Amino acid sequence: MAKRKNEQPIVSKSRILGLMNKKRIRLKKKRYAIPLSILALLIVIRIALPYVVKNYVNGVLAEIPGYYGQVDDIDLNLFRGAYVIKKLYLNKVDAGSEVPLINLEKTDISVQWKALFDGKIVSEVILTRPQFIYVFEDQQKSESSEADYDDWTKALTDLVPIEINNLEIIDGKVAFVELTADPTIDLNMSKVNLNATNLRNVVDTEQKLPSDVYGTAVSIGNGNFKLEGKMNLVKQIPDMDVSFSLENASATALNDFTNHYAGIDFQEGNFNLYSEIAIADGFLKGYLKPILKDTKLLGKDDNFFEKLWEGFVGFFKFILKNHKENTLATEIPIEGDLNNVQGKFWPTLLNVFKNAWITAYKGTIDGTIEFQDAEKLDDSENKK
Repeated sequence: MAKRKNEQPIVSKSRILGLMNKKRIRLKKKRYAIPLSILALLIVIRIALPYVVKNYVNGVLAEIPGYYGQVDDIDLNLFRGAYVIKKLYLNKVDAGSEVPLINLEKTDISVQWKALFDGKIVSEVILTRPQFIYVFEDQQKSESSEADYDDWTKALTDLVPIEINNLEIIDGKVAFVELTADPTIDLNMSKVNLNATNLRNVVDTEQKLPSDVYGTAVSIGNGNFKLEGKMNLVKQIPDMDVSFSLENASATALNDFTNHYAGIDFQEGNFNLYSEIAIADGFLKGYLKPILKDTKLLGKDDNFFEKLWEGFVGFFKFILKNHKENTLATEIPIEGDLNNVQGKFWPTLLNVFKNAWITAYKGTIDGTIEFQDAEKLDDSENKK
């Protein structure tokens, strides 16, 4: 049958165009829906992630035997591959005081991007205003609650899964406190600033001691503390060649400590300490050199027996001191296997007399200890 000329098609052109537009709209919606869904999911994950990380960190702290700890908050910076732990503290479960052993105000843990160019994935850690307070009574050994080296190592590895290459401490504090002493003993260092670089030996891989460490602090009695040296921490027993000094600390600031343990106090004077330490393949060689300068012992408020004891100590101090320099000093040699390091009594005693009658020890780092000295000690022990 012939089709009429004026007969309209079953589906109009406008209808077809409308259907095509609807199809395009649906495709556009699908095209944007997928990335928008992914973006929304990432936002949800980003919001939830700090809480997940916080719970994870708290879980790691809770697993250290005999200790408890907590963090207040976690901030993430995905762009630079970092997370910031705010207000972390840790203390003994059975501690009598409420003074945390570790109290970290802010810990920034991040990927060290510069090391990526050397083909290493390592991290850097910055501790801002950390406090390490050793309360003597709290930290007494307890078989049921003492965490060993492996427990601490595992906790550190869990918190910083990427090996630490750079470490920085800003305005820290360390202290030894004995609460039951009368008066309370508080030996502390404040304004602790430390930089340790290349700990994982990312650069200078051919050097025996590739890592640098430098630190300063202010001690009790306003003494100036300084630490510097080089290390190799990649080894199981680290090699190192370091020196440290404590200068011009007021001796009177030590009175609580010296009264408690030696029954003496200082009326005036300065305390200084110098040391060099070298370690090679587990063998150590070094010295400690304490120096008291311009000190006086007898205090006005001491009772008769205190004056008697201080006079006795003062008598030997008079005999053993160098009168020209007005110093009482000795040098304590330290050497041997790290499992059995101890000071030597007779050299120490002889050095007391050497300072008194021969020549005064100078208030400086001697520069007499080198890394090679520890290496020679290692060689001689191996020959045995």
